[in-house]
Amino acid sequence: MTKEYTITGMTCTGCLAKVKRTINGIEEIQEAAIQLEYPQAKIISDESLDLGEINLALKKVGNYAISEEYQETVQAPLPKIKKQEPLAEKSITTYKPLILIVGFIAVVTALSQYPFNEFSGMLWMRHFMAGFFIVFAFFKLLNLKGFADSYKMYDIIAARWSAWGYIYPFVELTLGVLYLINLAPLATNISTAIILGVSSIGVIKSNLDKKKIRCACLGDVFNLPMSTVTIVEDLTMVGMAVFMLFSYQIL
Repeated sequence: MTKEYTITGMTCTGCLAKVKRTINGIEEIQEAAIQLEYPQAKIISDESLDLGEINLALKKVGNYAISEEYQETVQAPLPKIKKQEPLAEKSITTYKPLILIVGFIAVVTALSQYPFNEFSGMLWMRHFMAGFFIVFAFFKLLNLKGFADSYKMYDIIAARWSAWGYIYPFVELTLGVLYLINLAPLATNISTAIILGVSSIGVIKSNLDKKKIRCACLGDVFNLPMSTVTIVEDLTMVGMAVFMLFSYQIL
């Protein structure tokens, strides 16, 4: 009689040769056709085979096993590759999240001086910078790795020292707190001017090179393309820091 069997463990022609030699050496087997494809074995014998005996023989030559059950090899599904989200077109609508956030910070920090009997532009500027740094650091920290990956695409420091992308949001947060409590204003304004000044170099260069990359100012939360808006954002903060620095010196 002829029966089909499944043999596990065969991966190459060398395995095939060892299994074929072993099975054909079994006394009860008249003829055995062995192959790598299913069915791996077609065996002709006069009587029912003792698969336990055959498996003992196969174990001596390798990690092989014979059975009457069909064991279909299921290929594991390939991991899904996350497609990079295409950059949005540059328009007012695209930058709506950025405009709203900056607008809210400007209004709220102004309202903190209500009823405006002695409105102080310097105080508003300090509070605005505090709110700006704290809020923007918050968005970056929502996905720190995502921000760092985007930031190193254009920042001249992060491109050479990847750890800077992970440190930068905490620097922003620290500057925001220092502006809020008005601690060490001289050092805070100097640090802001230097840090954002250096950061704006990469932004300006990316715009001049017309690179289509994501702006990381709001972290990895919003799909904002790099543009002159980012330059204005950075240089405005640098300008405020320099203005406050000279004002403190004069005062």
